[in-house]
Amino acid sequence: MMASASGIDIADALKNGIELIKVSEKKIKKAVFRINPDSGSITWESRKHGHVPIECIKELRFSDQASFDRDRLGIRSSTDPDPDTGYVLPEAFWTTIVYVFAGTSSSVKYHTLNVVAQSADDYALFHDTVKKLVDVRQGLMDGLGDEETREEVWERMYWKSTDGDGDERVGLKDVEKLCVRLGMRPAEAGIVKLFNSADKDTDGKLDREQFRAFVKMLKRRGDIEMIFQALSPNGEAIDFDTYQKFMRQTQKSTLDDGALLKVFHQYTNTKAGALPEDTQNPNATQPEAALPVATSMSLEQFSRFLLSKDNAPFSPHERTIWQDMTRPLSDYYLSSSHNTYLVGHQLVGVSTIEGYIRALLYSCRTVELDIYDGDSDADEPIVYHGKTFTSKVPVREICRAIKKYAFSTSPYAVIISAEVHCNVGQQDKIVSIMQEEFGDALVQAPVEGRPVIEVLPSPEDMKGKIMLKAKNIMIIATQEAAQLAEAKLVAQQADSDTSSSSEDEGADPNAPPPSGGVAKVKGFFRKAKSKTPFSSSSSKPSSDSSSPPKPKMSFALAGLLVYTVGIKCRGFSHRPGKSPYRPEHIFSLSESKANGMLKDGRGIGDLMRHNMKCLTRVYPKGLRVNSTNFEPNRYWAAGCQVVALNWQTFDIGYMMNMAMFKKNGRSGYVLKPSVLRDPELKGLKERTKHVFNVRVISAQQLPSPRDKEGEEVINLSSLDPVVEVVLHVPDWSHTPYDPSTTPSSTDSTPVVQEATTGTSTAPTKARTVSVRTHAIKNNGFNPVWEKDLELPFDVVGGREMMELIFVRFAVWKEGKGDDDDDVPLASYCVSLSSLEQGYRHLPLHDQHVAQFLFSTLFVKIEVKDV
Repeated sequence: MMASASGIDIADALKNGIELIKVSEKKIKKAVFRINPDSGSITWESRKHGHVPIECIKELRFSDQASFDRDRLGIRSSTDPDPDTGYVLPEAFWTTIVYVFAGTSSSVKYHTLNVVAQSADDYALFHDTVKKLVDVRQGLMDGLGDEETREEVWERMYWKSTDGDGDERVGLKDVEKLCVRLGMRPAEAGIVKLFNSADKDTDGKLDREQFRAFVKMLKRRGDIEMIFQALSPNGEAIDFDTYQKFMRQTQKSTLDDGALLKVFHQYTNTKAGALPEDTQNPNATQPEAALPVATSMSLEQFSRFLLSKDNAPFSPHERTIWQDMTRPLSDYYLSSSHNTYLVGHQLVGVSTIEGYIRALLYSCRTVELDIYDGDSDADEPIVYHGKTFTSKVPVREICRAIKKYAFSTSPYAVIISAEVHCNVGQQDKIVSIMQEEFGDALVQAPVEGRPVIEVLPSPEDMKGKIMLKAKNIMIIATQEAAQLAEAKLVAQQADSDTSSSSEDEGADPNAPPPSGGVAKVKGFFRKAKSKTPFSSSSSKPSSDSSSPPKPKMSFALAGLLVYTVGIKCRGFSHRPGKSPYRPEHIFSLSESKANGMLKDGRGIGDLMRHNMKCLTRVYPKGLRVNSTNFEPNRYWAAGCQVVALNWQTFDIGYMMNMAMFKKNGRSGYVLKPSVLRDPELKGLKERTKHVFNVRVISAQQLPSPRDKEGEEVINLSSLDPVVEVVLHVPDWSHTPYDPSTTPSSTDSTPVVQEATTGTSTAPTKARTVSVRTHAIKNNGFNPVWEKDLELPFDVVGGREMMELIFVRFAVWKEGKGDDDDDVPLASYCVSLSSLEQGYRHLPLHDQHVAQFLFSTLFVKIEVKDV
């Protein structure tokens, strides 16, 4: 006999339980594992009732894919018995499950379940079933659509828990308990009336079919019925002409008539020709002869369409690499991480390869290593957060993980951003390790052997490549010596009250001119000198020396720096063609330094122009020990490509990064707006005003609040949902468009907050425009607001720059959301340029950015020009 879950056959052996060996850091023991097809979970015998919900699984690693987990647990052999238990733990039968429980914090704690089958048959059974279940569940959680499977999963999950005694019949009390669990008061929801309507036998019990009828009535969507009635006042099914008009005028669809007709027939159960193979062009159609004659669309079919992937809120290019990938690297944003090795607190967190695996599996394209000397010269270099109590991990182990996972999700280049704090001998070991582990993937010379780099290569050129970015201390020392000489010359000229042109002999023509007088120049260089490492006994160059001291840098390490040569930012030259930086130069700016540039009108223009040729990395300030993130769109708006975030913290900055790089096939590369690729920056003279209109209509099955352990809190008094809509707008103008004069947080007047530069713990924030709905009391299952909200915003650089404006929809408990530590019940974050207009169901996510299986927010979207 087989049990079915979402069309997947589950063997009775797994339903009843099979014996596997569970391996943890504390012990190795046998346990009986079961797969529950109804609740969708893996359970095992344990004092703490071990279980893993399928939707909480983040990653599966089978056999040799789990080699890092075996090493971490000290399992070296696949054939020798464990000395303590006598169990043989073959790698070929090994499974590691990585999962997360939803909690009340934006920080995340990952868990792992390691099991080993005792036979090839048991392994195949467990492997195939778990993988299929995860694929189905995560497919349902990845956007919308497949409503039939979603409904089947819902019914299985809730029928089993409602039918407590297993007699395939449920009474009124059972149904009322279910409704409380779903977040509604039975009396207010009219549950008795619905129950009696479904109880055709009038025996006070519902069988499986009657329960389905009850659920259908419970889920009835009056909001969609009203929309349909506006399209068809007489209540009859709508024809294609009506549907086409709705799609053009309300949904703002850009599909041509043929493509719209295909979608229409897909939901009217009429067999149409095959869909176009050209998935990169949503307007592609087949010849008209392949299309059937139009029929009509009923209310039920219309409702199914509104919930489908064909009406998804996110633009259709999500899964396809559709942008031009042949432009220089400087023309793209790269998904980037900071302190990738950390999975917790900045001061006492754990350094591990897990951070690299997770980041790379989510298409992160730049990862960071802080590298220090090994415990002795004979040891290999190690990675950890210097001057803290974080744990340490070998460089070689991290390189192996990078090599294994670098191109699992995206084929495009990975950049390793290394902070090297090693002696020369250990630097040479870094080079040897990377050459051994990465092989031909490691970039060690320009492509096609070009001796001079005039422009950076493209993502297409660098497919499958790994690049090292680190400071080239020799270049930095040479630049500093040249700039020090120019500063002295400027000071001498000022003392003698003589003037000369910027092309004076003796001045380095490539050095940036001083921007604010002698005092500022001297102060700037004093600060710079003290930070430059030299091998001599003095930490600064002697003014009497005719040549700069020799830096402490391995020539082999310098040789790996090809397209990503780390240098210090020394300002910008305002003389055409006299930039002090070459295309391969990349400097890193702390958020504080970057914020200073953004405040200066000339500084931000200089940075934008610089970023047309070179890469710039921006990273969180070091004092932010709780690993919060800034809002990255501020720096993307200045053209900065490598905006690095703490991926271990799932805050709004992380959400914006996920939303940005969900585009372009999730490749980790997104082409910058054209205005930020124009050397003249002409488009920045254009400033337009707009209003983001959103009607918050309703929500469907909001998640229950959770306690600190992540367990559901079934308490109706806490289910008073409020929807907040927030626009996060780069501070690209000094006077934001704000038509309101009396902002209030208690009504629907938008509240505009200016950008902040943050503190030692608080993150840098972009400008925000926010507004909230009223609360719906005691209803988390099907609250209806029907509230129109208007959020004004401005754009500099044309509509294309809306790509850098993000909108976050958050569902809060009433009275929550004013404190930075508050966590919403559910949220959805998306780039404004990617958000489709019209009626859309937004998939809601938890604080770990994992989609809830059944929770959606129904809205109507419109962006108006003012």
